[in-house]
Amino acid sequence: MTFKATGEDTGDAYALFESRTPPGMGMPPHRQRYEDEALYVLEGAYTLRIGDRHQRLQPDDYAFVPRGTVHAFTNTGSSPARMLIMVSPGGIHEQFFAEAGELIADPATSLTPAAVPDMQLLAACRHAISHGTTLWLGSGRRWEAVCAGTTTSTPQCMQ
Repeated sequence: MTFKATGEDTGDAYALFESRTPPGMGMPPHRQRYEDEALYVLEGAYTLRIGDRHQRLQPDDYAFVPRGTVHAFTNTGSSPARMLIMVSPGGIHEQFFAEAGELIADPATSLTPAAVPDMQLLAACRHAISHGTTLWLGSGRRWEAVCAGTTTSTPQCMQ
């Protein structure tokens, strides 16, 4: 993710990021409790899940994800894809990435699947919970586990 505008820049009205996604990669099903999210594809092709609906997004396509809605995206093209992601309010997402992610010097760096964080480990991360994000972990079955908690409790995983 490349920060284009942070909550600090916008008085916490919104934050804007650019996502560069290698082919076959993306974000697993997750939900933001506190933020609405808008996605705008700049380059490549994505398959987006919003709730139970799936749609294919190509350049100049837009999608809106209301807060509390399970969503996911995957680059379904054969080359890296890029999209802008806006979340409102701002301030939450960038703090989550600052605590859970790792900065890279060159945003044009293409990440290989081996360089992408293990999202199942991230799901158990207290940072996801404390920032209002729940991640569903899949392993071939519909959904294997959901990690949930609050800012004052330890995450619990339930079958």
